[in-house]
Amino acid sequence: MSMQWTTLIVIIGCALVTMIPRVLPFLVVRNLNLPAPVLKWLSYIPVCILTALVVDNFLIQEKDSLRIDWQVIIVLIPTFLIAIKTRSLSITVIAGVMMMAAVRYFF
Repeated sequence: MSMQWTTLIVIIGCALVTMIPRVLPFLVVRNLNLPAPVLKWLSYIPVCILTALVVDNFLIQEKDSLRIDWQVIIVLIPTFLIAIKTRSLSITVIAGVMMMAAVRYFF
């Protein structure tokens, strides 16, 4: 397999452009002492991201209205209960993926 130098440079450039905005903030924040209100505000970011991902999946936009995807709701409720009971991200994700696969396979 041969690869042209321009292709390799483009791949490396894309990797750098993708990596820099993800790694650089961690390196900068790691060496700073942030005030407590900022840390509290930052603690809400994972919850906001998860909420955005979940809501985006169970609401389906059709022309001028919204529709609820009941398959996602059927899986969301037990997954949420598993998350509360186990407080384990890996168990919650694995259970949610398995339940979603089962729902989509049987319905």
